[in-house]
Amino acid sequence: MTLPPPPSMRSRFQLAPGARRPAPLHRPFVGAALLALAACDPSGAGTATSSAPWYGGWRYQEQEPVTATQGMVVTTDGYASQVGVDILEAGGNAVDAAIAVSFALAVVNPEAGNIGGGGFMVVRMADGQVAALDYREKAPGRATRDMFLDAEGNVTDASVVGHRAAGVPGTVMGMWEAHQRFGTLPWEQLVAPSVALAEGFEVGERFLRSLDGAMVESLSAFETSAAQFLPRDGRPPAEGDTLRQTDLAATLGRIRDQGADGFYRGETADLIAAEMERGGGLISLDDLAAYTAAWREPVEFGYRDYTIYSMPPSSSGGVTMAEAANILERYDLPGMEWDSATRIHLLAEAWRRAYADRNHYLADPDFVDMPLDVLASDDYAAFRAENLSLDRASPSSAIVPAVEAFQGEAAGAATGVPDEGENTTHYSVVDAAGNAVAVTTTINSWYGSKVTVAGAGFVLNNEMDDFAAKPGTPNQFGLVQGENNAVGPGKRMLSAMSPAIVLDPAGNLRMLTGTPGGSTIITTVLQTILNVVDHGMGVSAAVLAPRVHHQHLPDQIFYEAGGLPPAVVAELEAMGHTVVERGGVSGDVQAIVVRADGTLEAQSDPRRGGVAIGY
Repeated sequence: MTLPPPPSMRSRFQLAPGARRPAPLHRPFVGAALLALAACDPSGAGTATSSAPWYGGWRYQEQEPVTATQGMVVTTDGYASQVGVDILEAGGNAVDAAIAVSFALAVVNPEAGNIGGGGFMVVRMADGQVAALDYREKAPGRATRDMFLDAEGNVTDASVVGHRAAGVPGTVMGMWEAHQRFGTLPWEQLVAPSVALAEGFEVGERFLRSLDGAMVESLSAFETSAAQFLPRDGRPPAEGDTLRQTDLAATLGRIRDQGADGFYRGETADLIAAEMERGGGLISLDDLAAYTAAWREPVEFGYRDYTIYSMPPSSSGGVTMAEAANILERYDLPGMEWDSATRIHLLAEAWRRAYADRNHYLADPDFVDMPLDVLASDDYAAFRAENLSLDRASPSSAIVPAVEAFQGEAAGAATGVPDEGENTTHYSVVDAAGNAVAVTTTINSWYGSKVTVAGAGFVLNNEMDDFAAKPGTPNQFGLVQGENNAVGPGKRMLSAMSPAIVLDPAGNLRMLTGTPGGSTIITTVLQTILNVVDHGMGVSAAVLAPRVHHQHLPDQIFYEAGGLPPAVVAELEAMGHTVVERGGVSGDVQAIVVRADGTLEAQSDPRRGGVAIGY
């Protein structure tokens, strides 16, 4: 597709319905003017630019992506994307911009963006250096294996709502570590825009979508949360209102002035500890002072001569994608119809096997030894594919973890782990030098534990729910929770977050992608990559295409409503698959693709709405 040369990329960014274009961030109140673009309309209304390869009844049609030549930022919010581009234009690199975006999202996207949660960052510098940063939350030092069980041994809701649901936050330390290693602009310059936003920003429709009736009721149970997010006598702000978060502005000011110590020590740490004491939580001053982020060796795997980098444990994303991709590479997916039953069958069978292994073996690498090299190897993929039929579904009951069998040992029983909630957020950044950063961050559920730290103005995560509260028994999703991911003091809970960077066969930057979506994160990210690599899609089609999902248990293929033709559903069922049309959507991808001529093209997923800005 051919785009007219833009006079300024600043005037050509995608904006979600109701979101507002950020004004320059030098003012305490950040105003905005509405920019309506059909390209990000969640209804799917928009002008198709070419014939897409999927079912004609699908709600989204291919669009013209945002393009740029110097740099690109794509996030879930226009304010945050603008902050990132401003940092790039001020001479910062992609890591600088990613840090600034993270803090901005904590203000304008508080249901998922955060300083009270954690996440993962994959970095690929222009000189070829690749790094993976794990700033996942940790269980408090006083956490115990059975802390979420009642006297009868049943799981309570204390891992989901309230003070005990919170792990020690990692986001601020993660951003500090990223800056120490790769940052170029002064730290204060990167945090300052979020302080301005906290002092006041104009509320848009996307922000308000997070505050439905059920969420208003949940937040109302906590006085500080109600005061922060329900300022109209217990009701959400109205579209166009200015939301001022003075306590959060003060906290961000301390982080700006003192670095990580502005969060993990001193006044902010005292406020967190006081909140824990008030609500019966476990995070202590010692937990905060001892928190560390971890630089880890990224997962690297090949797929049809492309190279993909993603996160290792405590994320399960990279290893699980590698196993599935290694299985799929054995088949001619590029030669198949994109929405054919055979192709979808193969995706499901690869994921069925990869998730069976994921759910059994993976956990915090500081606590558990894992056969990562085996799981990500071509030989193991070949072994896994030996019992894969091209025309019959494998019952998940027959697909068990298989590393021991592969190695000639006794195989373990199938187990599983819970996943973080759907309400995560992802963003991608590329700068003029070719440095690239993919970040996925979360507080788990919308507004995490629902607890806002009094005097500090930010929501705490409920990531303790990502541990296996009662190993060996099915959870609410039918997964049998694994012992490897049981609660333990100082331990990181397993995650599915999968920020990914893709290089072309010549070793050049080709793609950045990632998404929220709980257990669907891994399959969504891999599908966007396959869409580009196997089917030659541009970034718009790759992101907008319908998605399917299989996670071993429950034993069924999920597909987005309207995403598959009835004839394909019937053919899959004839193969023995249970096929379920899911409610809602799968994921919220924020992706960048580099064209052959070096032009950057980006697409923010209209499923929830977001903004890509380039220059």
